[in-house]
Amino acid sequence: MKASCVIALILLFFSTGWAGDWGKQVVPKDVIEECLDLGGLVEVGYQTHYFHKGLIAGGDTVQGQLRYTFEDLALPLTFGVRYANIISPTTFANLFNDELALSGRVSLPSFAGILADLSYTHYFYPEDPKTPLWPSSHGEIGLHLSRDLDWFVLRFDLFRNFGLPNAWNGTIPTLANQENGAWFWDLGVDRRFEILGQGLVLGAGVAFADNYWGAAPATQTGGRSSGWNHYYLNAALPIELNCRATLTPYIGYVGAPDTWLLNGMPDWAFRPMRSDHLFGGVNLSVSF
Repeated sequence: MKASCVIALILLFFSTGWAGDWGKQVVPKDVIEECLDLGGLVEVGYQTHYFHKGLIAGGDTVQGQLRYTFEDLALPLTFGVRYANIISPTTFANLFNDELALSGRVSLPSFAGILADLSYTHYFYPEDPKTPLWPSSHGEIGLHLSRDLDWFVLRFDLFRNFGLPNAWNGTIPTLANQENGAWFWDLGVDRRFEILGQGLVLGAGVAFADNYWGAAPATQTGGRSSGWNHYYLNAALPIELNCRATLTPYIGYVGAPDTWLLNGMPDWAFRPMRSDHLFGGVNLSVSF
């Protein structure tokens, strides 16, 4: 299926396809027993492009995930497994053909209306990366903060990666960058609107990376890259099919102006830049 055809079909329906609640939805007291949320979630979906921290990694992708939250603990704990398979190349070349992510996330006590979570995710590539510049596995910890300001929700995500960029830089002797670890910041906002009984969710954000991608842009010297990474816009229309199932079509845009890290970022074969992309897809989630 051509990406342009898919985008045309879903322009009226939107979703933040990579976002997750990581917790249970609030269940009214008078809900029927069959619709009680026990903490589990299964999700399958399709998207026209696959991204990793704003960098386009491949074309048409199908993915699925399973999450389960233990709500009765002093600090709610969620475990998850997600698998994505890239079924077609981009106009560049895929960084990898599939990605398996195992994750754990703990919800911390709220403070001054701020919700806080800590997470750890480890990434594996069962079919092996398409380039020696990408590690066979890597892990990162995350801090996730959000604050409902009535008119919109403000959120901040901070990641510390242990496998990048050393595994990346180690294959490029000219970079001579042996600094440990990489950081990634993501600051965004979300706003929900009611349209014809459905909730349209609009979002926007900006990301900053330090020592994440390894190679510095032409405007910097040495092997360390640090600066604004990319910005993004997205929109979602979750459609509640019943008390357990939700269908969520979405559309989004990832861009990087001049001097930003992903503007001019080549693929592993050093072909043209991977910034400025319109994408879309659809997810089906079922709680249990």
